[in-house]
Amino acid sequence: MLVQRESKLAQLEEALDSCVDKNATLVLIEGAVGCGKSELLEVVSARAAERGHLVLRAIGTAAERGLPLGVVSQLAAGAPQGTLPDPAGAAQPGAVEAMHAFARAVGALSEQAPVVVCVDDSHQLDELSGRYLLHLARHTRSMRVLMVLAESLHERADDPMFGTELLRQPNFSRVRLERLDHTAVSQLLVGHGQAEADRVYHASGGNPLLLRALLQDPGTEAGGPYAQAVLASFHRCGPATVRLADGLAILDGACGPEVIAELLGTSLGAVRQGVRALGAAGLADGLRLRHPAARAAVLDRMDPTARQELHRRAARLAREHDLSVLVVAEQLLAARHTEEEWALPVLRAAADQFLADGEPARATACLELAHQACAEDAQRTALRIRLAEVAWPLDPAAGERQLAQPLAALREARLPGSQLAPLARLLTAQGRVQEASEALAGLAVEQPEPGRPAVGRTDPLDGLTAFPNWSATRVAAPTGEPGAPARRPAPRCDPAALWALPEHGDETAVAHSAEIYLRGASLTEGTVEPVLQALRTLLHLGGPQQAVPLCAAFAEQAQRRGAPGWHAALTGLQAEGLLRLGDLAGAAAKAGAVLAAMPQWSESMLLSGVAGTLIRAHTAIGRPEEAAAVLSRLVPDELGASVHGLGRLRARGRYFLLTSRYHAALADFLDVGRQAKRWGLDRPRVLPWRTDAAEALMRLGEIHQAERFIADQLAGPDGKDPWVRGCSLRVRAQLREPKERHALLGKAIEELHKSGDRYELALALADFGQVLKETGDPGRAAMVNRRAWHLAQLCGAEALRERIMPGHVEEPAAPVAAPPAPQPDLLASLSDSERRVAVLAVHGHTNREIAVKLYITVSTVEQHLTRVYRKLNIAGRQALPMDLQLGLAEV
Repeated sequence: MLVQRESKLAQLEEALDSCVDKNATLVLIEGAVGCGKSELLEVVSARAAERGHLVLRAIGTAAERGLPLGVVSQLAAGAPQGTLPDPAGAAQPGAVEAMHAFARAVGALSEQAPVVVCVDDSHQLDELSGRYLLHLARHTRSMRVLMVLAESLHERADDPMFGTELLRQPNFSRVRLERLDHTAVSQLLVGHGQAEADRVYHASGGNPLLLRALLQDPGTEAGGPYAQAVLASFHRCGPATVRLADGLAILDGACGPEVIAELLGTSLGAVRQGVRALGAAGLADGLRLRHPAARAAVLDRMDPTARQELHRRAARLAREHDLSVLVVAEQLLAARHTEEEWALPVLRAAADQFLADGEPARATACLELAHQACAEDAQRTALRIRLAEVAWPLDPAAGERQLAQPLAALREARLPGSQLAPLARLLTAQGRVQEASEALAGLAVEQPEPGRPAVGRTDPLDGLTAFPNWSATRVAAPTGEPGAPARRPAPRCDPAALWALPEHGDETAVAHSAEIYLRGASLTEGTVEPVLQALRTLLHLGGPQQAVPLCAAFAEQAQRRGAPGWHAALTGLQAEGLLRLGDLAGAAAKAGAVLAAMPQWSESMLLSGVAGTLIRAHTAIGRPEEAAAVLSRLVPDELGASVHGLGRLRARGRYFLLTSRYHAALADFLDVGRQAKRWGLDRPRVLPWRTDAAEALMRLGEIHQAERFIADQLAGPDGKDPWVRGCSLRVRAQLREPKERHALLGKAIEELHKSGDRYELALALADFGQVLKETGDPGRAAMVNRRAWHLAQLCGAEALRERIMPGHVEEPAAPVAAPPAPQPDLLASLSDSERRVAVLAVHGHTNREIAVKLYITVSTVEQHLTRVYRKLNIAGRQALPMDLQLGLAEV
């Protein structure tokens, strides 16, 4: 690998030329380990041989460093037989006479052909061979002899005299090899792209040996060429450097050279010299090994027991030198060591810091080690609760499982009072309303002042909300015997309040407040619950159009932070919003992706709730087999006591309804209603269980009972919401005669247009088309069905599309051939009055119905439609563009 070596080669070529003219030259090639000294020496040998020179080669090794004349014997063996004496066989090998004899013999050889002496790793020379080479250098200056030595920088021979004497020779020159720079690496990787060049340069540091390993195999996995090259480089530097590499790998740049020296039991000077050598070789960057794979290779090579002991010593030293708790904790984790009295507080403090830094996995590891080492029950319980908090961002199922032991202690009256509030808070955040209530009931309640929470001096659920004036306290029912003076009921802390929609106040203002909060919020451990609450509020009070993009944005934040649990919760809420918009395919894709990313999802209550969204999407699409596959998975026993269980129970009911198991469906819907009422979560905007039950009752022939449920839903606080009202009127229409059904469906369509739910709108339009057909208006029925089919296709509602127009796989053609869709500027040319008339005409209203609705004459309607046809260049009503349907909410 001779890139960026042109000037060095030219210098050596000049030395070869000089020796031919009897100008003997002594060249020292020096550089850090792996920088190409041996390769350059090999190039010199090859070019000398090509010129007909005699090349004598030898290499110094650590194993032969104590063997006198080992290198000189190699040189003698490489010469033609009998031409060079082997000094090892002399009577007195160290005598000057023996050195003279060897030098004269080399001189004699140079008379026949120039002699090139190449010695690699000359820093490993034995002492006597070094003296012979110096003697040869002094006595062959006017001969055709070139001596080339290669020496590893920072690994000088034990005898400093050898290097000093080399410098004193007048014919001495030096060739210094450096690591390749980024430009040279890019040249070698031309065609691979800049990103790959950057990666390879970062991993190799420009070290040719490591670079060659990466070019052979680009990976840096354990045991691969790169890892082997790293280990070989350390070993070539000697035992002291190997030991230093161990220390650097253990501490990973967390402390200064003084601590490294103390850890390894060596001198500070030796550490600094070794660090310089590794830096020059590109193996280290400061006090840290350059690449994580290099560190992994060193750690894997170490004896496990010795490695564990080094980690223990490093932990103690880090503590003694007042280093960060993160540094101490990392060493404790690596050593699995908790015997020190300060280990538990350090691990807990480190867990908090890791979590603040966005590293929940490291925080979890710290808490798990602390829990294993802790013998005191109260501390173990506190650690378990903290583990649940920390685990949730990574794995909701694990976060929920961690609470099994604290809950068992609670029910056996063994839970310390100090842990009741943290447990209740965490259970509330997880949606486990019933168990959270158990924990709150165990708190010691002080007699409150009027209007203040009764749970201690502070609300244990404070901080979970996005709304400043929110309170989790609700007034309990009055107590006392009949006829006795009424006592003021004590307010109670209600965990379901976090999951409830506000029942009083301006809902538009509440939704606006939620949106303002979300626009300024970022995702952290302390804001996840408020963000989720604000998103739920915005979804159901402000509309999914506003909530879905924000759900996606926060889910992306969670992904960047490496928090798959948060990502699952936020993406699950996004899927719920897409389902509310009628995007069945989108909802199924999002919910399915969440569950696919967490194979053990059925062990989690949160993820079982997301599975409920997926089941409802599959059911609405018309895929009962896929819905059944999701339903077949077992769920946690505690799911029924969680708000997430309500969504899954409703989803199962919808599946039963699709598969004609009407009694089972009704039972599930009624169970949803009972539980929602018990927890104060009975809001049709969130859980429209009454319309679900009415559909089941209708199929069972219980028309009057079904009507009662619809009436109750419309009479409630959400009865005026467009989505609730539109869905309710659509179901009510199925209970009435065709003539009355016509008017109800017209109102349902209007409301559902406002709500933005395309699937419910498609259902209403399909029912409307059927009514028009039954009442003898097939032309209008065909037009309405065409719109319903188109909407069903947009939603991905396969079964509904087939029901509307069986056998059609593409959008059906209009009875009259329609011209190309008008351009947006043509649609914009319509006046407000013309647009309102056209929108109502698109959806099948007669001219008389439009006139009544808009309080204008039939003649005026006809005039508006004529102008619309002319402006849009269409033939008539049936060619009105589908784009106009989006404007019905304005009518």
